[in-house]
Amino acid sequence: MPRHLPASPAEVFRASVRTRAAVQCAAWLRLWDRPLQDVATDLEEMKFADMAYWFYKSARPIIKSERNVPQILFLHDRSVVKLPDEFRSDTSVALSASGDLIQADGLESSRDFLFENVASALFDADISFANYESPVADEEVVRRAIGDGRTAMMCCSFAQYSALTGHRGRRFTVLNVANNHILDLGIEGVEATRRAMARTGIIDIGAPRHPGEYGRANIVVKNQVTIGFVSATFGLNAHQLPESETFRVHTAKLLSRYVPTDLALLKMQIEDCKKQGCDFIIASIHWGYEFEFFPRSRQIDAAHSLIEEGVDLILGHHPHVIQPLEYYRTKRDPDRIGVIAYSLGSLTWGWYTAPHLVLSMILNIQLSKGSRNGARRTYIESIKPIPVFRSISCQGKRTLMRIEKLEDHLDQCTSSPSAARINQMKDYVDLVFGSQMKSLS
Repeated sequence: MPRHLPASPAEVFRASVRTRAAVQCAAWLRLWDRPLQDVATDLEEMKFADMAYWFYKSARPIIKSERNVPQILFLHDRSVVKLPDEFRSDTSVALSASGDLIQADGLESSRDFLFENVASALFDADISFANYESPVADEEVVRRAIGDGRTAMMCCSFAQYSALTGHRGRRFTVLNVANNHILDLGIEGVEATRRAMARTGIIDIGAPRHPGEYGRANIVVKNQVTIGFVSATFGLNAHQLPESETFRVHTAKLLSRYVPTDLALLKMQIEDCKKQGCDFIIASIHWGYEFEFFPRSRQIDAAHSLIEEGVDLILGHHPHVIQPLEYYRTKRDPDRIGVIAYSLGSLTWGWYTAPHLVLSMILNIQLSKGSRNGARRTYIESIKPIPVFRSISCQGKRTLMRIEKLEDHLDQCTSSPSAARINQMKDYVDLVFGSQMKSLS
């Protein structure tokens, strides 16, 4: 590991002189205090201004919403999530959900240490979920691919995969692989990743094995509750699937600057869930604008549309920072609250000190299945967001990463991580969740 731990991509990636000048100018003039309009988030569509904006906000996150996004949408207390009157429960399922699992240099040293302080929040659930964003390959392939670590490519060895995906024999139940990095090592990387998950007993979603699986949901049954997972990513970092294998990743134009939001693939999977008699539908969506603390208005419209289509819970990832939870009362069922997590942040990544990048979120969700007025229903009974962050310590020449609960550090005056960084993370939590997180004050 390098002695100086990088704080953010802006510190490590080599931007052109022209890009650096644009970023400095924007900072001086405060041009990008609010989200930049008509900007690309898909690498395939990015131009010079889009890339300059990306570098800018990777170090200076955007803390304001679009002017047409009312922040009141996100300020309801989570107590609105409760079981309806006259509902009688006869079984339940506990879910945990977290954001991006991404490789970091030397991460294999943190195996069975990484999740030590959050293991119960992640792995005590009946079903645990995360977004897996680093294709697996042999160590030599990984070394050639990422070189000195100054690349945007995400891949990892099986040793790092093992550290990322489990703790002392317990592993994530479901991992999403429909994301913009899954094709970084080509189809071979997709296959190797799926083999690793099969070998370790993890269900992968978003990467069909054959054309017949394209547009189909993944079904998980637990405690007599049938849960359907639907998935899609906004893009593949300009990588192209071979013409004969376009089915390999669930990809849709979710946030293209050129065409309207395309929800057809997700709706196809939702319909498949209904045909298979799912009690509850979860949408894993890789989308959003990186380093922005609020979703864009078109995401909100799309999320509401998916909830009305039949989704009960949306788990968003890609922005690398936390974004709000929305508790949306559906029109299709006035007693149903659909929960929308626009971004859970990055649980692991190779940036170590920037507060906006080390902060992420774990959700603990309780589902209840039963009867109401003679009809079988499954509702979200309760939800608990848990802000967490990545902490770094040194053990000889090894640098160890561990996920910590933010609330465990609020009253401590420590130098590692510093009290200032802890306070900044708390400010970001307050910004995004407001009164929802009173327990942290």
